[in-house]
Order: sequence, then C-alpha cells, then structure tokens
Amino acid sequence: MSSYMIKYGKAVFVGLLFAAVLAACAKDDYYMDGGLANPNFDGNMLEYLESKPVEFDTIAQLVRLAGLDEKFQTEELTFFAPSDREIKNLIGYVGRGGLNHHLYGLGKDTVRVFADVDSLIWKKYLERHLFRGTNMLADYPQVDHSLRQIYPGQNYYSLNNTVLNIGVVYHDVNGIKYAGYRQLSISYIPDLSRPDEGWRTVMISSSDIKPRNGVVHTLVKENVGFGFDVDEFFNDVAASK
Repeated sequence: MSSYMIKYGKAVFVGLLFAAVLAACAKDDYYMDGGLANPNFDGNMLEYLESKPVEFDTIAQLVRLAGLDEKFQTEELTFFAPSDREIKNLIGYVGRGGLNHHLYGLGKDTVRVFADVDSLIWKKYLERHLFRGTNMLADYPQVDHSLRQIYPGQNYYSLNNTVLNIGVVYHDVNGIKYAGYRQLSISYIPDLSRPDEGWRTVMISSSDIKPRNGVVHTLVKENVGFGFDVDEFFNDVAASK
C-alpha cells in the first residue's frame, strides 16, 4: 500500500472519529444545563437533594421547613426541582429586587432566614412542583408551544391541585422538524378561565434522575420563578406579616 493511501486512510479515520464525537455531543445536548448525570440514586428523594449541596441544599432545607420531609422520603413523587440559586434570587436584598425589596417597600419586616417565611407558604409553592407517582420523560406527550392545537402536551394536577401543562419538546435538527433531542417543559396556567393564555413555561435542564421513591427533573437555573408565580408568592408572604 502506498504512503499516500496510508495517509489518506488515516485522515478518513480521524474524520470519522471526529464526526462520531460530534454526534455523541449532539445526542448528549439534552443535558444542556446540568451536565451528564448518573440517572440512578441509591436513596430517597430527600437524600438525593441533600447529596447535591451546590444545587439543592436550600431546597432540602425548605422541604423540611414545609413539613414535607416525610413525603420526600416515603411517597412516590415526581419533582420538578428549582435550584438553590432560584431561591436566593427570589429572596434578594433590599434595593435589589426580590421579596425583601417588596417587603421593605411595604414597611414590613424583611426575611433574614428562611424560617421567617410561614412554613405553609413554603409548602404551598413547593407542592406546585410536585406530582403524585413517578413520571419519566417518556411518559409525557409531545408539546409544541408554537402549535399547541396539534401538540398540546397534557394538563396535570400538582400535589396542591394547581393545574400545569407538561410535555416533551421535540427539537429540530439540520432543518428536519422534530428530529432532534427531546426536552421536557412545564407550564403554569395562571387563569383557568382562559386556559390557552399567559402560560409561563420553564424548560427542564436534566431529567429522569431516579431516587428510590420517585423521579427528579431539574429546572433551568435562571428566571424560573419559584412556584411559577413570583408576585403571588410576594403577596402571600406580605399578607402573612
């Protein structure tokens, strides 16, 4: 075999290897925000949250403050989990937006520790992120937020009977519609008398994390809105003080 053929063969091999790596990366783009993760966790859902202190240490604290720790340890649940950063942004500082800015403007005591917020309020909004049973990505129908009349997703009742729409977005790839990766979305419907208006949609950055008693889908890290309605949360806290 000539040296040219050997060099050519090596070039083809390297090219194919590079293409395979790119294809693998494209396949793994589903885990856009949180990185690749082992989907199985040998512990209950609360133990999983506590095992991820960077992402969920605050969420685990709120679960206990809300009196939901037993549910998180024993019941079969699907949790669309906000991040710790979302809670910190939610509280904020006086003069920088957030709950404390709102309370200061009303002349009410600001929040120094999470226990300064009524536990029933934490419970109400955490339960909006919780659903009975174990539902993986493959268990949800397709949703296309630009063509909801064709691919509407499906409405589900959260643990406190709030209606949210959950569906799988089929992304496009190389100009081919719906041929790309699958990504969960969850949408809060603020007014059920107008069920097709004002949806607040949040995408899921990683999904199908499996503790022993349920599944965790992690919401994108920014601009989620804890409980999906920040203004309502602010008003509930203000009314409780």
